[in-house]
Amino acid sequence: MIPINIRPGKMSDISQVMLLIKELAEFEKALDSVEVTEAQLADDGFGEHPAFEFLVACQHDRIVGLSLFYYRYSTWKGKGLYLEDLIVTQPFRGQGIGKSLLKETAKYAVEKRCTGMYWQVLDWNTPAIEFYQSLGARLDGEWINCKLDQKSLDLHFKG
Repeated sequence: MIPINIRPGKMSDISQVMLLIKELAEFEKALDSVEVTEAQLADDGFGEHPAFEFLVACQHDRIVGLSLFYYRYSTWKGKGLYLEDLIVTQPFRGQGIGKSLLKETAKYAVEKRCTGMYWQVLDWNTPAIEFYQSLGARLDGEWINCKLDQKSLDLHFKG
């Protein structure tokens, strides 16, 4: 097995990151829902006010895993790190890459003095649920996710 290197993401990684995002969307049966473009990722990640950061797992120059995250704030707990996506490309799953990415992301949260790390998992993704639980994660069945998508925002709040 060729060693995997985990490092902070760079602007030049965006094309490969986009491929991983699409692979995850396909796995989640939601490929048609991906609206973000490479240009938007580049601007949102490396523009004047970055909205996210990411770590990549590399085998030579190929990115085989991604941890994309940003800060969130709780009025009860303070600054937390929200893990938006943890992705390992299919041929590299089961080799500990996801665990290494999650550990490096958690170390980053500790270094930045976050009060916790948060993320979501689909209720049907049993392998991911078991993986997260094996690392000590608690699944919260009490809170219900809410969202306003772009269409709802435009319809109810534009103008």
